[in-house]
Amino acid sequence: QCESLRYKLLNGLAVRRACYGVLRFIMESGAKGCEVVVSGKLRAARAKAMKFTDGFMIHSGQPARDFVDQAVRHVLLRQGVLGIKVKIMKAWDPEGKLGPSTPLPDQITILDPKEEASVQISSESKGAQNV
Repeated sequence: QCESLRYKLLNGLAVRRACYGVLRFIMESGAKGCEVVVSGKLRAARAKAMKFTDGFMIHSGQPARDFVDQAVRHVLLRQGVLGIKVKIMKAWDPEGKLGPSTPLPDQITILDPKEEASVQISSESKGAQNV
C-alpha cells in the first residue's frame, strides 16, 4: 500500500485525496485498523506531517509486533522529499493465513456454563448419636 501511495503522489494526486483512498482500500480489505503518515513539504515551504488513522491500532508490546505491519517509503518530488509511513493492523485469523493465529492477549472468551448433575443431599448425621 505504501508503494501505491508513492505512485499516486508521483503522478500528481493531492496528498489528502491519495491518503484517504489508500486508507479506505485497506479498511475494506479486512484490516482491523491502519495509519498513514506523510511528512515533508506539503504545498508550502514549511514541512509538516499529516496523519490519517482509521480503526483500531495498538502501539506497544509483543502484540504490536505480531499484529502490525509497517512500511516506510520516500518520494522524490520537485519541491523535496516526502516520507510515507503506513501501518496496518491485521485481524486475528484462527488459521493464520490473513493474520496472526494467536488472539490478542486482552481478548476474553466467555464459555457457556456446564450442566451440573443434581446432587442428592442425605439427611443423615454421621457424627451425632442418640443417647
